[in-house]
Amino acid sequence: MRKATEHSSVIHRGPERAAVESEKGEPTLHSHLHSCLLLVAIAIPVQAEDIHQLARAVDKHYNHLRSLQSSFTEIYRGEGAERVESGTLWLKKPRKMRWEYRSPKEKLFISDGEAVWFYLPAERQLRKTSLRKLDDLRSPLAFLLGKTKLENELRGLSKVVDQSPLGAGNILLRGVPQAMGGQTSEVQLEITPSDQIVRIVLMETDGGTTEFRFAGWKENLELNDSLFQFTPPPGVEVVEGELGR
Repeated sequence: MRKATEHSSVIHRGPERAAVESEKGEPTLHSHLHSCLLLVAIAIPVQAEDIHQLARAVDKHYNHLRSLQSSFTEIYRGEGAERVESGTLWLKKPRKMRWEYRSPKEKLFISDGEAVWFYLPAERQLRKTSLRKLDDLRSPLAFLLGKTKLENELRGLSKVVDQSPLGAGNILLRGVPQAMGGQTSEVQLEITPSDQIVRIVLMETDGGTTEFRFAGWKENLELNDSLFQFTPPPGVEVVEGELGR
């Protein structure tokens, strides 16, 4: 209490008294403000440089991989509802992906790098479109292996400070996606100390969120191209156009 009283008296004694006390070597209000501003000036570029270094480390990690496999959980929240699905994801350079949903119902989302298929076995429904025309929340992962540059994909990349990552030691980043601008307003990435992306959260413009959680990443597996090809089952009509979810 005594220290707080002495400090506040320096602030209220006026500039003449403060100047006298500064000659005695005691801190003044001006010196406190100067120190605070200096700390802020130092902290901002240091934090920005940390973000640049982390983004480059993630780029380096994924751009040198040929293939990936992971289990995933997809969580959609919107309009008071929540939907949870899970399965296995495979990625292979260039732009090949296979999302194999197993729970709560089977469905298949496949890209061979050019065409994309979405198949619902229970409904015997198949939709097909080209990867270039694909406007889907899963599509950015098709470009994860290759020449990805995180700071180009997400504008204004910064650290999330108002939320905690799910994993201890992980870091949360947020940015505005260059692609899917009309569909997604913000993307969050949870990154491990080994520069792996273990969670992606997409804030959609309609107020909903889609979250992908990944576990058990396996890197550089030998994956046959047939895993990313799809032949429609007999009697299933192929519909060209937008894919379902």
